[in-house]
Amino acid sequence: MNETMNWNADGDWKVQGEWGVRDSAGRRFDLARWQRCFDELRAAHHVPGASLAVVIDGQVHELASGVLHRGTGVEVTPDSVFLSGSIAKVYTATLIMRLVDEGKLDLDAPVVDTLPEFATPDPEATRTITVRQLLSHTGGVTNDFNFDGGRGDDCLARYVEAARRVALDCPPGTAISYGGLGYIVLGRLIEKVTGLTWDQALKELLFAPLGLERSVTLPEEALRFRVAMSHLGEPGADPHPAPSWDLMPRSVGPAARVIVSAGDMARFARLHLDGGLAPDGARVLSADAVAAMQHREVDVPDKWTVSADGWGLGWTLYDWDGIAGYGHDGAAIGQYAYLRVVPQANVAVALMTNGGAARLLYADLFRDLLAELAGVTMPAPFAPADPAPAVDLAPLLGTYKREGVVITVSRKDDGSPHMRYEFVGDMKDMSPPLEMDLEPVTDKVFAASGAGPSFSEDYMPVVFSTLADGSEVCYVGMRATPKTA
Repeated sequence: MNETMNWNADGDWKVQGEWGVRDSAGRRFDLARWQRCFDELRAAHHVPGASLAVVIDGQVHELASGVLHRGTGVEVTPDSVFLSGSIAKVYTATLIMRLVDEGKLDLDAPVVDTLPEFATPDPEATRTITVRQLLSHTGGVTNDFNFDGGRGDDCLARYVEAARRVALDCPPGTAISYGGLGYIVLGRLIEKVTGLTWDQALKELLFAPLGLERSVTLPEEALRFRVAMSHLGEPGADPHPAPSWDLMPRSVGPAARVIVSAGDMARFARLHLDGGLAPDGARVLSADAVAAMQHREVDVPDKWTVSADGWGLGWTLYDWDGIAGYGHDGAAIGQYAYLRVVPQANVAVALMTNGGAARLLYADLFRDLLAELAGVTMPAPFAPADPAPAVDLAPLLGTYKREGVVITVSRKDDGSPHMRYEFVGDMKDMSPPLEMDLEPVTDKVFAASGAGPSFSEDYMPVVFSTLADGSEVCYVGMRATPKTA
C-alpha cells in the first residue's frame, strides 16, 4: 500500500483518516483497503448490498457496502440485518449442546425418549434415530418439507405431527443427507425440555448472554432495524427487489430463520472460538461441547456444494490443506450468508448479502481474506475435468425421488447426460424445474450448468453414490435422493 500509516501507543493504526487494528499476533486488518475491495467485488458481482464482519483475536471489525433495497436506495450499514437461512441450524445446534451440558438431553438417546410424538413412516427408524444423528444430518430425514405450522406458539408441534408421514431419504446411520426437517424436530426438543418456544429459548439462552442485540427470529421483530430486502434476477445483471421478503413459515425457524447482522453472527462465532465463554467471561457452553460440535461425525460425498469435507454437530467442517475450519452457508429467498471460522488463527468471517451473484462475491472475497488473515488456501472453483473422463452413464440414468423433489437423469439426443430437477408437492412453488446439462468430473461426479451463480461459482455439483445398504442415491445440494426407477 502507498498510504501513510500512523500508529498510536496502543498499536492501532490509521490510513487516510480511518483506523484499523493490529492484533496480538502482529496482524493488521486494513479497514480502508478491505472496504475498497469489498465495494469493488460487490459491484462487480451485481450484489445490491452486503455486510461483512471479521473477528481477529476477539476483536470484531464490521464493514458495509451497497443498498438494502434497490427500489428505495437505503444504504447498508453495519447494524443492518439480513436473513441468514440455514445458518440458523448452528444456533439450534448450540442450544441443543447447552441442554446436553445441563444434563437435560443425551446426544445418543433416541429422539422419541424425550419427544414421543416424533415419528417417521419407518417404525424401526423412529425407534432408533438419535439427537446426534439429527445434528449431523445422518438420521435419514429429509430437507424439503416446507409445512406451514401457522403463526402460533404451537407451530413446531404441528410441524412435527405433520412430518410423521414424510418418507426418509435413507436409512438412519447409513449416510449423510442434509435435512432441515431434523433441525425443526431439534427445535421442538428444545421447547419440550425448556418449556419455552424455540424463539424465546434462543433469546434467553444465547442472544442475551452473548449481548446479541441485532439478532431476532420473527419478521415483526426485524422491523425495528434496517432490514435487507431480497433481490432476484438473471445472472450478470443487477437484480430487482423480490415480490416478497420472506416466504418461510414460522415453523421452519430452527432450520432456516435467524435474522441477524453480520457483526452479531461474528460475535456468535466468537463464542465457539473462545471455548464457550461469553464476552463477560460467563460460561455459555462447556469446552467439551464446543469441541464435540467440531468433531467429524461423518465424511461428505459431495465436497463441493458448500466446500465441505465432513460434518460435525451442526457445523460444516473444512480441511484447507491441513488447516482445519468450520462454518455454514445459508440461503433465503435471494439472500445468501456465509460463515467461516479458522480456530488455529483465531479468525472468523461472516458475510451477509441480499441478491446477485453472492457465491462469486463470497469466493473472491474469502479467498483473499482467509489467505491473508489465516494462511488458508481455499480450493479452486468446482469445474468439469479437462480432458473429460469416459463415463458409463447407463447405471446412473433414471428417476430419483424424495419428499418435495424429483430428479430425472437422461441422455440428450447427442448422448450427453442431462438432469431435470423439479420441486413437487408442498415445494412445487419454490422454483420452476431446473434443466441442467451434466459434464463429468469423475465417473460419479458431474458439473451441472444452468443453476445460476448464486448456487455455485460456475457449476453445481451432482454426485452419485452407493449407500452402506447398497441403495443408489443422487446428491444435489447435499441431499441424498434415492433412485426409484
